[in-house]
Amino acid sequence: MKNILLFSAFFVLLTFTGVAQKFKLATIAFYNTENLYDTIDQPNVDDTEFTPGAPSKWNTARYQLKIQHLSEVMSKIGIEQVGELPLAIGLAEVENRGVVEDLIKSPALKSANYGIVHFDSPDKRGIDVALIYRQDLFKVTATHKAPLKVDSLPNFLTRDQLVVSGIFDNKPLHFIVNHWPSRMGGEERSAPLRNAAARLCRSLADSLMKIDPKAKIIIMGDLNDDPTNESISKYLKAKANEQDTHRGDLFDPMIKLFADGNGTLEYKGKWNLFDQFIVSSGLVKASKKEYHYSAAKIYKEPYLLEQEGKYKGTPWRTYAGTKYLGGYSDHLPSYILIEKKSR
Repeated sequence: MKNILLFSAFFVLLTFTGVAQKFKLATIAFYNTENLYDTIDQPNVDDTEFTPGAPSKWNTARYQLKIQHLSEVMSKIGIEQVGELPLAIGLAEVENRGVVEDLIKSPALKSANYGIVHFDSPDKRGIDVALIYRQDLFKVTATHKAPLKVDSLPNFLTRDQLVVSGIFDNKPLHFIVNHWPSRMGGEERSAPLRNAAARLCRSLADSLMKIDPKAKIIIMGDLNDDPTNESISKYLKAKANEQDTHRGDLFDPMIKLFADGNGTLEYKGKWNLFDQFIVSSGLVKASKKEYHYSAAKIYKEPYLLEQEGKYKGTPWRTYAGTKYLGGYSDHLPSYILIEKKSR
């Protein structure tokens, strides 16, 4: 037994009717980094809150600690199950490509030689989404940013949705990274904006599945809605059960996690699960000899949580208003595992 455990952290040993079958695993993660700004005041972007002269006193030392914190978290996601750094990580609330470059150059992530896909979004706060990926495992073939347009609000600006296509394990794989409009102004009042984001995301997925009905698509992001909200059920049309997911469908594994009381952020004593993964039927129904969806999880380690006081047990964030707390993020990372038979 000892020899089996030491064989390789990259393989999981499962036994069915006495026959050992080895499965190869990979991790895909998503992390809302909570205002990952550099310290430079950028023209035409509302980022003065995160500069040395602002009440928050955002400075180089605090920025560097934030980079260290975030990169160390990302290096640990899925490590117990897979034994390697994630294949890809979607990011939200990054100010620009420079802060993402600082992340992947950090000691915790440098060995993975991550590549970056990032576009500047029209968001007034200057925050974007991005994808980092293992260049030794994933070869990018196409990238695209899809702006969210709301006909009734021609001046509305928010984050673009990021589409990245490539080759993994000699098969096409697609990522759609999201950060949908917030609940500012109230959940009900702002819901139409997230419904519009869901329609856009669904159209992007449908376009990929029109080209290839078996397309393997991983949708990830901070959707600012729970898995039970209508943006997911009615407009993205995500299924709650794998067995109900047929060709052309999308499956949201976070629905069960949320029903079991799990979340990625806490607000007024209630846990929400905004940081979601939705996968296409092509990833759910793929042959066991190809990479297919295996499990969805939330990375909720004690060191990411407040250890005392009124907010004990909630995400240890960087700031509470302008008060510096020195934590990680107000969101916990989420991730999925994909697997295939190794032989």
